[in-house]
Amino acid sequence: MMSRRFVRIGVDVGDARVGVARSDADGLLATPVETFPRADAASRLQALITELEAERLYVGKPRLLSGEEGTAVEKAHSFVSELADLEPIVGEPDYDVYLVDERLSTVSAHRALRDSGRRHRTHRPVIDQVAAVMILQTALDFERARGAAAGEPWSPGDSH
Repeated sequence: MMSRRFVRIGVDVGDARVGVARSDADGLLATPVETFPRADAASRLQALITELEAERLYVGKPRLLSGEEGTAVEKAHSFVSELADLEPIVGEPDYDVYLVDERLSTVSAHRALRDSGRRHRTHRPVIDQVAAVMILQTALDFERARGAAAGEPWSPGDSH
């Protein structure tokens, strides 16, 4: 049975930058898109969602190694709320938002860049994109294995 085709976007929210990745319409492969400065990331991401006609957004939820939610989780919630505030007053957004566990995504991204031969000092411009690719690829793999969206659904008014 062929499932419906649509683009998904993965997001790694940091203090200074937000990394973004996208999938192909079949949801097989995550590729890096861009890194936005945090200050204007929500509006730039909203434009990208519209341009790509993305229907699902996976935002990294940075848990502690123990699995508990630390203070960094609030950054992800705050970013998603900021993004939702950009939506028109009438109607719901045209995409679903899921928060996915991203423990060690940045550490894994640094390791992947190092293993590819890239010097550490050149990581900064792309590290957030690589982390977003890892977040999204994990979600895509989960979707294919389970036939359902990965992570926890988020809706306006959610507070954690």
